[in-house]
Amino acid sequence: MIAFEYQILIALCLDLVAGDPRWLPHPVRLIGRLASGLEAPMRASFPDAKRAGAATAVLVIAITSGAVLLVIGLSRAVNPLLGDVVSIYLIYAGIAARDMVSHSTAVYEALRSGSLEEARCRVGMICGRDTANLDAAGVTKAAVESVAENLVDGVTAPLLYAVIGGPVGIMIYKAVNTLDSTFGYKNERYLEFGRLSARIDDAANFVPARLTALLVPVAARLLGEKSSGACRVFLRDRRKHPSPNAGQTEAAVAGALGVQLGGLSFYGGHPSNKPTLGDPVEAIEPAHILRANALLVVTTVLFLGLMLGGRAIIVS
Repeated sequence: MIAFEYQILIALCLDLVAGDPRWLPHPVRLIGRLASGLEAPMRASFPDAKRAGAATAVLVIAITSGAVLLVIGLSRAVNPLLGDVVSIYLIYAGIAARDMVSHSTAVYEALRSGSLEEARCRVGMICGRDTANLDAAGVTKAAVESVAENLVDGVTAPLLYAVIGGPVGIMIYKAVNTLDSTFGYKNERYLEFGRLSARIDDAANFVPARLTALLVPVAARLLGEKSSGACRVFLRDRRKHPSPNAGQTEAAVAGALGVQLGGLSFYGGHPSNKPTLGDPVEAIEPAHILRANALLVVTTVLFLGLMLGGRAIIVS
């Protein structure tokens, strides 16, 4: 048997080393297909979009948790060690630190090589805004913002729920996160249908977003970044962002790097003028992407240490 704490450590190390190999079956992609496949029958089964969306969210979460419990139970019945291996894999599949670093580094490399078109294409893979007309500074800002936001969605929040609930906890979180990314849009099609999905995602990220943001200044100090700036901007700007959670880490990262995030961007051709976070102490440039990645990795290690330490105290 592999101790639970070691299962999580192994899973994180696997992610940092191997990322997300496309040839492996990925449970999060299966959850996305399930959610998309349920939309039409749920809309047909309920008289209004709000109830149809709520039923879809509940069903996706229930099926996900049931499937994980079944797979873990069957694998442990075959062999306890196999159960541990499956558990490690599911936790590993729920973490996306290496993928975020790899995708954002690809944006940096395209910018450094002078290929703005390629950089626009690559940053479009990790952010939802229109990228076709972004200049180099706009591409860089989009990448840094994506790293700051996905620090929670892709890394620390999954780790928190893994520590709390093991593979079932992390997969339930990924189901919630996938529901929001699939249906949580404020447009005519999903405003009502995705309402519950968006609210559950906000609730699930409330605690990890704030814990993560509090650790960014510590990571900044260890990396020689602007720790005091991270604290100051976090306290001043964290509530300015339209998202109650994304603004926490984006403000802290902006302060740590000494750059200004937010401002005007376009989504589907429509302008979105978000409040700015941070101060333009430094002109934003491609190197800030690598510095944001370093903050992500160090903050992740600090966060997991905090979570496992807290668990050890509670269990003892």
